[in-house]
Amino acid sequence: MRSKQLLNCLILFCYNTYCFGQDISLYKQFNGRYDYTAIGNTLNLVENGTDDPCEILTSSSASLNLNPNQNIIAAYLYWAGSGPGDFEIKVNDIDIIAERKFSNIFSNNDSELAFFAAFTDVTSIFLENGSGEYNISDLDVSKEIPSYCPTGTNFAGWAIVIIFKDNNLPLNQLNVYDGLQSVPDMLSIKLDNLNVLDNEGSKIGFIAWEGDASLAVSEQLTINGKVIGNPPLNPPNNAFNGTNSFTGSSNLYNMDIDVYNLKNNIAIGDSSAIIELTSGQDLVIINNIITVLNNQLPDAKITLDSYTLECDDRGIEITYTVFNTKSTDILPANTPIALYANSVLVGQSYTLNNIPIDGSESNTITILIPESVEDDFILTLSVDDTGVNSGIVTELNEENNTENTYIELLIVPPPEVLQTNVACDEGFDTAYFNLEEILESLPLNSETYSFYTSLEDLKNRENEIFNTNNYSNIINPQTIFVKVENDYCYTIYSFDILVENCPPFIPEGFSPNSDGLNDWFNIQGLYDIFEKHKLKIFNRNGVLIFEGNNTTPWEGRSNRGLNNVGNLMPVGTYYYILDLNDPNYKDIAGWVYVNY
Repeated sequence: MRSKQLLNCLILFCYNTYCFGQDISLYKQFNGRYDYTAIGNTLNLVENGTDDPCEILTSSSASLNLNPNQNIIAAYLYWAGSGPGDFEIKVNDIDIIAERKFSNIFSNNDSELAFFAAFTDVTSIFLENGSGEYNISDLDVSKEIPSYCPTGTNFAGWAIVIIFKDNNLPLNQLNVYDGLQSVPDMLSIKLDNLNVLDNEGSKIGFIAWEGDASLAVSEQLTINGKVIGNPPLNPPNNAFNGTNSFTGSSNLYNMDIDVYNLKNNIAIGDSSAIIELTSGQDLVIINNIITVLNNQLPDAKITLDSYTLECDDRGIEITYTVFNTKSTDILPANTPIALYANSVLVGQSYTLNNIPIDGSESNTITILIPESVEDDFILTLSVDDTGVNSGIVTELNEENNTENTYIELLIVPPPEVLQTNVACDEGFDTAYFNLEEILESLPLNSETYSFYTSLEDLKNRENEIFNTNNYSNIINPQTIFVKVENDYCYTIYSFDILVENCPPFIPEGFSPNSDGLNDWFNIQGLYDIFEKHKLKIFNRNGVLIFEGNNTTPWEGRSNRGLNNVGNLMPVGTYYYILDLNDPNYKDIAGWVYVNY
């Protein structure tokens, strides 16, 4: 009881805030060999305005009779009445609670009357029971009747729409619309999502409440501007008059379950229809509209199943599936497929086979994202698209052909440049470096790394440096590239190794006595390092006795002067001037002692 009171309060809240109804809109669409029938009954004993209309029932029954080849797909129960609403009823003694609720406020002469409708999907009940008798009970609006009886707007009733599949039927599009809209004086409803290929056998059905056979003041139903009727059951000037087109009954007091032929009222190619209802006096409340249109078309959809990114690669392997679900015809082979990255066409494909109704086909394509597209982008898969955002296949729904996915390429950023590592020249601009030690200061997130002499080798995994603890440079300076692997790709670091000429070490003496020990003026860090140096040796009298270079070290003999050319010089102290021929160093001068 508490939940029912709460629901009633919600409807009254809508009433107090002047909620005048819910617009009719599309609820479900079925595509295939489908059609429908409807059963229902009123709880009114007589039509309003006759005898004693103030008495009303709380239950009534109706029979469903389907042919053996008609298989139930869905069953939708609608019930309605005067007042704020009863949203808990029974179907064949099974408790039913409203899944969706509708309300409508009728305002007239400064008075307002509330009406309600409710919906529940009862497919499971009908799949279990099939054809037979169905009883609706516990639909009780009796306490509201005294307030509505004087206005002639007291009613309650129910209807069930049964959608079935029959393989003998043509391929149809069946649309279920619902809401709660009313007249007088004039009501206009636009039905969208239609796709009329053939109007032969097309029809439209209504579930409406509170229509009276005895009131037909300016009452007229038009579709796309044309007056519609189904005489003698539904004359053009009294469309909603308590009738059931499926049974031929005319004692469905204060409710209608009507069906009209649409052939002459809708044209091939239409995607919508305008329904207009006028009534000068009779209150008519539209709750449900169903259209059935002969419609044989495919309906292509595409989904991205997976994609594979390679590290530092703009190529992507795409796996996708094309579906033809909710269709009424095959999707032909060679239906084009286009792939866009931020609206730039980056790939094209096509379906390989005819895809049957409710079928699908998967395929794989590799695309290359051009440099003009950012590394992160929206990938759009579009089926029935020739690459210019237009297709070649007429479909049931032209608005569901694309799927978008955000993708970020695994593009490696430019190398992070580390500090230059300098070593002393050990000869001919070369030195030895411990590359492992250079990385020790970095907070690496991986223990997997490798060294290369070029970015190209690094990316191609070629010519890796293996003697990393004692690496001799090839050129001076030389750039070393480091690839540090991570979970998804890798990071690149680079650093220069630079060989510099360090100050030479000059001994204070030597003994050129051919004993194999200290036989020449061995200036360490000079030869093959300062390759353009010049060495001059003078005796104590300041006479130049020797000039040397990188290939001519001083072995204690003279090569300058008149008397001592080629001779060993006597024991003594000699003065030297060393020109390193390096802009970073000044000439070095000093004394060296020669002894035997």
